[in-house]
Amino acid sequence: MKNIDISRDAHPTTGVHAAISAVTATVASVVPVFLVGGLSIFMSDELHLSPAGLGTLVAIYFACSAVASVPAGWCAEQLGATLVTRAGIVAAAACMAGIAFVAHSYAVLAAFLVLGGVANAFGQLGSNLSLAESVPARRQGLSYGVKQAAIPTSTLLAGIAVPALGLTVGWRWAFGLAAVISLAALLVVPGGGGRKGHGGGERDAKITALVVVAVGACLAAGTANALGTFLVGSSVGHGISEAAAGLVLAGGSVCGIVGRIGSGWLADRKPGGHLSIVVVMLAIGAVGLALLAAPGQLTLVIGTMAGFGLGWAWPGVVNFAVVRLNPSAPAAATSITQTGVYAGGCAGPLGFGTLVQLTSYQTAWLTSAALMAVAAVLMYVGTKLLARGQKNLAGTAVSATG
Repeated sequence: MKNIDISRDAHPTTGVHAAISAVTATVASVVPVFLVGGLSIFMSDELHLSPAGLGTLVAIYFACSAVASVPAGWCAEQLGATLVTRAGIVAAAACMAGIAFVAHSYAVLAAFLVLGGVANAFGQLGSNLSLAESVPARRQGLSYGVKQAAIPTSTLLAGIAVPALGLTVGWRWAFGLAAVISLAALLVVPGGGGRKGHGGGERDAKITALVVVAVGACLAAGTANALGTFLVGSSVGHGISEAAAGLVLAGGSVCGIVGRIGSGWLADRKPGGHLSIVVVMLAIGAVGLALLAAPGQLTLVIGTMAGFGLGWAWPGVVNFAVVRLNPSAPAAATSITQTGVYAGGCAGPLGFGTLVQLTSYQTAWLTSAALMAVAAVLMYVGTKLLARGQKNLAGTAVSATG
């Protein structure tokens, strides 16, 4: 089995640089869709955004990410992490600039989110490979947790943008400013081509196990992305102001950041079975989503904290587990599970928005809670399959050396 190059372990600053780059690139790549979600209450009149229409936009974004995920992983393995990561950042900035200056109709907004979805896949897969190559194995759990903390960081920025920009100078300024700031992320992407030409390497974990994990990730991501997209609208439905709803989103995002970093730190201290952490997180997160269906502002806050802090804090641990079991082609392997994440990001908000329009936010949150519980079960099955595959690989290695 061909392992990733860990020769850079002697230079800790390389890993730190890669981690900083991964965080900034991920924020830049994913922030467009969460800005749309957070600022949708201001965009709705001009661009005719209904809850179902917003769900469709988010679905388009993540559908494009899902389609582009495996090609992006292949490009990262073949061309190197640096080029692919920079391409994702530039495309995301172009997406937000286009929304700020050109999007005067729903159709044009959707077209720019197509570009944003592709940008997200390239930024994420390039960052995954960069961390696998540059960060010492003993710290990779934390590094992937920090990288994935960039997702709730994006929702935090979107939440802050509601009172800071949406209520003052307007939503277009928020997108324009985000485009400029995203380009600054290019300055911290490490130079060098990294390894190239390894896209044909075998995937060490069984495809079946990766597919089961991807399906679980699909369900979990679908419910979690609906949380980030519709929380503001649901909070206003609870009777709080638009500004306060933005702050609830921001507070939940902080919980998500802490949860992702904390779960990554914990994963580094476990010798194996890392997906078992994900099972527990999803189970508790499902309870949090169910609380969002209950009346009262206290349940809203508690449900938001549990939903973001646990129900949406698992992707870093999943990436870490998959990379650990696929050292010969980490970008290609994580592209499979990322496809599940993006497929969920596509179907979840679309279904949630439609369900809200047909029934209510309460019904939608209860349905989401049930789906997250099913995701926990699938992750448990994936844990067993990956563990079995690891044992088989270990037995094969012993036979070969014997």
